[in-house]
Amino acid sequence: MRGRLASVGLIAGGAIVLAACAPAPPVVLAGGSQSEPVFALAPHANTQLGKLIDSAPELVVAGERLNVGLLRRFYAGHGFEPIWTTRQAQADSLMNAVLRAGDHGLAPELFHANLLRQTATLPPLDRELLVSDAFLSYADALARGAMPAERRTDDEVLTPEPIDVAAALDAAIGSPDPAAVIEALAPTTPTYRALRQVLQRYRSGTPAGDKATTNRVREIEVNLERQRWLPRQLPAERVWVNAADAQLVFYRADRPVFSTRVIVGQDERRNQSPEFRATMDGILFNPPWNIPEDIATEEILPKTSSDPNYLARHNMVMLPNGGLQQLPGPNAGLGQLKFEMENRFGVYLHDTPSKNLFSRDNRRISHGCIRVQNPRELAALLMQQPIDTINQAIAVGGTTRSNLPAPVPVFVVYQTAYVDSDGALQFRPDVYNRDAEIWPHLDPVRQPVAERAPPGQPRG
Repeated sequence: MRGRLASVGLIAGGAIVLAACAPAPPVVLAGGSQSEPVFALAPHANTQLGKLIDSAPELVVAGERLNVGLLRRFYAGHGFEPIWTTRQAQADSLMNAVLRAGDHGLAPELFHANLLRQTATLPPLDRELLVSDAFLSYADALARGAMPAERRTDDEVLTPEPIDVAAALDAAIGSPDPAAVIEALAPTTPTYRALRQVLQRYRSGTPAGDKATTNRVREIEVNLERQRWLPRQLPAERVWVNAADAQLVFYRADRPVFSTRVIVGQDERRNQSPEFRATMDGILFNPPWNIPEDIATEEILPKTSSDPNYLARHNMVMLPNGGLQQLPGPNAGLGQLKFEMENRFGVYLHDTPSKNLFSRDNRRISHGCIRVQNPRELAALLMQQPIDTINQAIAVGGTTRSNLPAPVPVFVVYQTAYVDSDGALQFRPDVYNRDAEIWPHLDPVRQPVAERAPPGQPRG
């Protein structure tokens, strides 16, 4: 097994000095090789580090909680022995990366920066665990956000591809440039790059002519975090709806080819459009509207007591199961096109007969679904057919469904800062008041005491 940690200190520049002991080769199980060893996971209880990791349901070093799950996964690949004793250069590189976390809108203190600067005061194994936790937590924050899905509200469920950050740290250790490997976990989208550049200008004291510096920095930090919730490689063909801008953009070959106004959910929390990804696979022509139970109960049925003909006048019928449905027609609530995309929110894109509403600046008036100003043009692009073909399918009458030539990913996002289709950085008001929920989680100093939970803990 590898030798134990001998001593830790600090040198000028904040580097961590880890005295080395001679390491022993890893334990290799059957089927392993010296180039790709398979590490034994069982004997950790026989090491000091293994006993420390398993000694309690949570680990606390100098008052700061560590992520036991991440540490256990990482050290399982190293026989539950200290590893930084023989990796001075790697530790320095990774520590410098953590201390530059502010470049990503993340407070370095999220990753024990204050303690990293004074590790000489800690017991040797505490230092070992603190250093590893700092690197793992920073990698995790870049890979999927400092506020990952399990810590967000139920209507914010965008997530990137799963990343094994323990494996990522191992890859960094074996790389000539460990910091670059960890930094590569962050997004590379045009919006992420632009926001980082603007953030650097603000931090250097040149706010690019904008007056409300503190608020703008907060917007930038929050939207950098939202970018970390997205897949690292966005689908080349996608429908992109930004609820904060009430705008839809269709991308083909990763280039915007169509844009239209949309109507999105109201400001009231339960009617806000959620943030999620779905797959659109078909279009319903002349769709009926199966009215959600809460809308029927709270908004429609009460009107029938004073107007017995209300349902008939609006072409609505009661279904055998007790539900309420509005029959297809030019004045139906869904208009003449519904873009079908299965998701747990029951949110979809659709036409509307109320075209005048798209001229409003405030287009947050739906119950969460997305009404499209120019749905026939969008349908033609998605179906890869002339718009006349779409018009003919509608004119036939009756409800019919057509599958798309290939399923198309749909992203409903809420970005109050983003790069538009012309490459310009845009800012929008936080009308849903969601920025205020995210911002404290990007800096432990700003977090309310009740919210200070170790990574991976669900929000209340």
